[in-house]
Amino acid sequence: MTKPFSTSATPYRIENPEEFAKNILRVFEEGGRAMGELLERPDAKITPFSAASEANEATKTLTEIARLWMADPAKLVEAQGALVRSYIDLWNASIRRALGETVEPIVEPPPSDNRFKDPEWSTNPYFDFWKQAYLLTTQWAEDVLEQTEGLDEASRQKAEFYLRMLSSALSPSNFPLTNPEVVRETFATNAQNLVQGMEHLARDMERSGDLLKISQTDTEAFEVGKNLATTPGKVVFQNDIFQLIQYSPTTDEVREVPLLVVPPWINKYYILDLTPAKSFLKFAVDQGFTVFVVSWVNPDHRLAHKTFEDYMLEGILTAADAVKRETGVEKCNVTGYCVGGTLLGATLAYCAARGEEPFRAVTFLTTQLDFTKAGDLLLFTNDDQLAALEKMMGERGFLDGSRMANVFNLMRPRDLIWPYIVNNYLLGKKPFPFDLLYWNQDSTRMAAANHNFYLREFYNENKLAKGEMSLAGVKLDLKKVKLPVFEVATKEDHIAPARSVFIGSKLLGGPVEFVLAGSGHIAGVVNPPDKMKYQYWTAPKAAADTLDEWIGMAKDHPGSWWPHWVEWLTKYAGDWVAPREPGEKLGVIEDAPGSYVKAKP
Repeated sequence: MTKPFSTSATPYRIENPEEFAKNILRVFEEGGRAMGELLERPDAKITPFSAASEANEATKTLTEIARLWMADPAKLVEAQGALVRSYIDLWNASIRRALGETVEPIVEPPPSDNRFKDPEWSTNPYFDFWKQAYLLTTQWAEDVLEQTEGLDEASRQKAEFYLRMLSSALSPSNFPLTNPEVVRETFATNAQNLVQGMEHLARDMERSGDLLKISQTDTEAFEVGKNLATTPGKVVFQNDIFQLIQYSPTTDEVREVPLLVVPPWINKYYILDLTPAKSFLKFAVDQGFTVFVVSWVNPDHRLAHKTFEDYMLEGILTAADAVKRETGVEKCNVTGYCVGGTLLGATLAYCAARGEEPFRAVTFLTTQLDFTKAGDLLLFTNDDQLAALEKMMGERGFLDGSRMANVFNLMRPRDLIWPYIVNNYLLGKKPFPFDLLYWNQDSTRMAAANHNFYLREFYNENKLAKGEMSLAGVKLDLKKVKLPVFEVATKEDHIAPARSVFIGSKLLGGPVEFVLAGSGHIAGVVNPPDKMKYQYWTAPKAAADTLDEWIGMAKDHPGSWWPHWVEWLTKYAGDWVAPREPGEKLGVIEDAPGSYVKAKP
């Protein structure tokens, strides 16, 4: 038995040195092979939204910050001196602690930082040193950036984003020799965890598309139509770009006015129909609404020519007409989620300009109509990036879903990338089954023409908000949209920031019921009432010019916003009528959830 690895609290012993040595050799061998394969993948090449391209952008951005500091040597020396002094303080504290003295930590992570939850980050001087050194360094870097002069707002936002990305990557929790849980597992299993981790990496590379898709959940635990997207219904209409699902009634009577739901085309619709307990669509059906949902196609090169205009005309407006023909009701209520809501907003402006109105009332869920405060996603839509993206999509006819998924993961690397690298590749464990993360990994492609238009016209040029957008020969003006609107933003949204959603809601010409929900882009929306997990806030929107003013007068409510929405929507839902079975007029094509949502990349 070998000598224990030194710590003050936990002995680390190699129980089987021969097996340990063999496994370490296997790790080096398999790791070298995996690294070689990674370097041959698109991940390692400067292509749109790849890890290599973002690392390149990070290097250029942070080099510019360094250049600005080097222009003022005295200020640079002062900043460097502050960092060195903090390291000296930490070293002295570590020496005193090693001598048996009780020493208060110089710096501690916030309680919400799950990277350092393992007790040994505090009880073991070795790991505690690495933890505090990392925290001191990242705090110093953030202070340096805050004190950097000569940066405009966009450049500062870009630098803050890439600094977060870099600091997340350099956490000692991400390295096998400085993570106590990984060290323990390595000694306990004679490094079998690292061998298993290399096997997990190889498997992830095999099943990945353009970019490495790190497993975030046990994908074998779920199947669409079996334990996800199980609300009973029928596909009653379809064309090239969507299937229309009508759900079976569950109440003795239903509201006269049906509800059409438009999800984002960059994800699959069943985020709104996960398990029965989390299903927004099932909840709406159970409240007595006749619910229809658009299930967008997973497009390939054959649909490369489908434009944003097509998604409006052949998508939302065709779906609304199908709902009208199926139910015999002239106008339906409509809900748009995320980019589905952005498409819906443009559609409403198009209809208003033409003097047409196929809808009675509108719900927007985390929807941006103005993109001036669109958050970190703006960093991925400059002219150079869009030109490269358009070239790639021009060659293929679509954008691989892994690229947009990579963007969303890069926006929250501490939560969506590194925990899974540690769990899968260092600890050698399979990820836990989690329905939301299964949906997150079940990505869909984007038709080239449609997605090019969306990124350039909305994110890059913000034409809808400026009143400069035209669709099908019609100039769009959101002020002409007079319909009653229920608008939901979420407090911690990194995709459609609440400030951005609020600004966009003020562009509409009709009454807006603005609601701020707790949590983020997904959990703030998928928040069923029985969980009582997050609260929401309400206030008269017209009384506030900014979101900060609105928050200052808002009243908080415990639990889900869903019942509040039902109360609002009921005012526009008509009388009670006999329940409608799916496909009574249009016929039935197949059972829900349909075939479009099951299509894989």
